[in-house]
Amino acid sequence: MDNQSTSSALTRIQSLLDDFSFVEVGRLVEARSTNFNLAEKKAPSDGVVTGYGTIDGNLVYVYAQDAAVLGGSIGEMHARKIANIYSMAMKNQAPVISLIDCSGVRLEEATDALFGLGRVYKKQTLASGQIPQITAVFGNCGGGLTVLAGLSDYVLMENKNARLYVNAPDAVKGNKNDEIAQAAAQEANGLVDFDGTEEEIFAQIRKLVSVLPGNCDDGGVLDECTDDLNRSVAGFDTLAADEAVKQLSDNGIFLETKKGYSKDVITGFAQIGGETVAIVANKSDALTWKGADKAAKLITFANAFDIPVISIVDVKSYCNCDCTEKHMPDAAAKLAYAYSNADVPVVTVIKNAVGTAGLTFGAKALGADVVYAYNNSTLAVMDAKKAAELVADGSAEAAKTFADENSALAAARRGYVDDIIAPEETRQKIAAALQMLGWKSVYRPDKKNGTV
Repeated sequence: MDNQSTSSALTRIQSLLDDFSFVEVGRLVEARSTNFNLAEKKAPSDGVVTGYGTIDGNLVYVYAQDAAVLGGSIGEMHARKIANIYSMAMKNQAPVISLIDCSGVRLEEATDALFGLGRVYKKQTLASGQIPQITAVFGNCGGGLTVLAGLSDYVLMENKNARLYVNAPDAVKGNKNDEIAQAAAQEANGLVDFDGTEEEIFAQIRKLVSVLPGNCDDGGVLDECTDDLNRSVAGFDTLAADEAVKQLSDNGIFLETKKGYSKDVITGFAQIGGETVAIVANKSDALTWKGADKAAKLITFANAFDIPVISIVDVKSYCNCDCTEKHMPDAAAKLAYAYSNADVPVVTVIKNAVGTAGLTFGAKALGADVVYAYNNSTLAVMDAKKAAELVADGSAEAAKTFADENSALAAARRGYVDDIIAPEETRQKIAAALQMLGWKSVYRPDKKNGTV
């Protein structure tokens, strides 16, 4: 871009990447269309800066749209530049970072612009599961541009000026403001993982790049561990999920995903023994459909990029509400599928796992490699007293029998739990299991893909 348009796009890229590492690609590209006097409008680089650079020495590819140039709209050559960056990233097996600030498809270029956007969809689809895709929204991201965010693995939004919407907020029936397009609303919908200022978003992207592998063949991330693998965590079984995941993590560093989506499950990335892991933990003993969906998405991503999955299970039922009743069959199926389909190391620690809500959270039956429980853990079909009421009119003897059958010891005797551990040794037991599972290999039946 020329000096007059070295504004938001190039500045954002330079703020994100390591100093002096950015190399621009396609700087001289211009729009080909001449309709509606486009040739007379100044459009350096066709409104998008594309190229590559490094984050903490890690190669990344990046594009940033400039709203000062034709509103940052996507035209034919604009889209071609983005598609080219994706081709380069897939050839060189490195992440793509998208910095969105776009008014939409460029109407002056009609179907050339529309089908150009379609080619970007195709590139993103081919890249899915091969390289990480991170999208940050700083301005408008409307209409078909929302699909770019939806096809990404990790989405961030600036919390003051960014707007993400399919239909313009004032065009949505019954809506009178643009709150539905703001970051908070999109977090609650499950699309956005993180919101903040531009500086906070850049910091979050840098953290994410540091813990994720550059591609699906890297074999995960393993750094030098500066925390004690045998560190004891006193009273781990009594900790709230937010604190528990931090205590498990090296140096207490936990990178949470989809924080604003579903408050009953916490998900994110950490390192244990220097190895990046994905952690899923219950924050409530009643599982909602959004919680199941949130967990399934993280597990699916982790499996694609060879990241081990750690589950801290403390759930006793599905949430008893109309919304969960409508959506839970599909969401629970996706959660069970994600665990069953995972061929990465899967380690589960059980506080309570009751009914099918507990079963779908990384149970031995779904393929978990190592399952730990505490001496006071409950693994059951149903609460002992309720089961006794249904089977034996609530007799004390029946309740005692069910209580014995619901114990961790009973589950361990049947092979559903590998070991009963003390809560304070949870971190060291997980670390040891991960070391043992480092060379895990799984045979899968030959098929094209599952359908869940």
